[in-house]
Amino acid sequence: MLEALLISNILLWVTAIALGVTVLALARQIGLLHERSAPLGAMVTDTGPEVGDKAPPFQLDDFFGKRVDIGGVRQRDTLLVFLAPSCPMCNKLLPTMRALGREERLDVIVVSDGAREDHERFLRKHQIDNIPYVVSAEIGIGYRVGRVPYAVLLDGQGVIRAKGLVNTREHLESLVEAKAMNVASLQAYLKEARVQDEEAGHRHSSEAAQRSSAGGN
Repeated sequence: MLEALLISNILLWVTAIALGVTVLALARQIGLLHERSAPLGAMVTDTGPEVGDKAPPFQLDDFFGKRVDIGGVRQRDTLLVFLAPSCPMCNKLLPTMRALGREERLDVIVVSDGAREDHERFLRKHQIDNIPYVVSAEIGIGYRVGRVPYAVLLDGQGVIRAKGLVNTREHLESLVEAKAMNVASLQAYLKEARVQDEEAGHRHSSEAAQRSSAGGN
């Protein structure tokens, strides 16, 4: 009797531990799924200069005193990346931002705001190579940036070609893809494609119904 009770308790503990491990594994998988199922393309906000507008021009010094021109005619496209030293997601995007700039031949400019000592700590911790690092609230106001990380892609003529919140490499790449496809954003492109598919489906259904009606007569 005692042996049976002991064995039963052991089996219960083994079952409980197994269930705990399963729950932890499921939680991890749910987290990964959430991370991978981010919205396709950068999330475009409805504020600030629109895609197709001339970018607000700025001429100012970066954090190290080097002159930086934003907007206007340039030899290459410009990727403005707005971030904050206290933003964990912004920190993760730094290597991606540098790599994308090299791969797509973009002039990357980082724009931020806040106390100088915060930026000094940030730059000691993170290497940004030769990317200009500009601290200016004026630029963020000019582009109506409310949340970070946020990015704006300007073409060589200083025209805004894509913009939006960017939390992943895919979001950053979507700005380049939007420009290549000559659309405001991948979201807008997919929405338009979905509308066209629905309209085509309605037309086909209507035509099929008309043929069926004519056949019945």
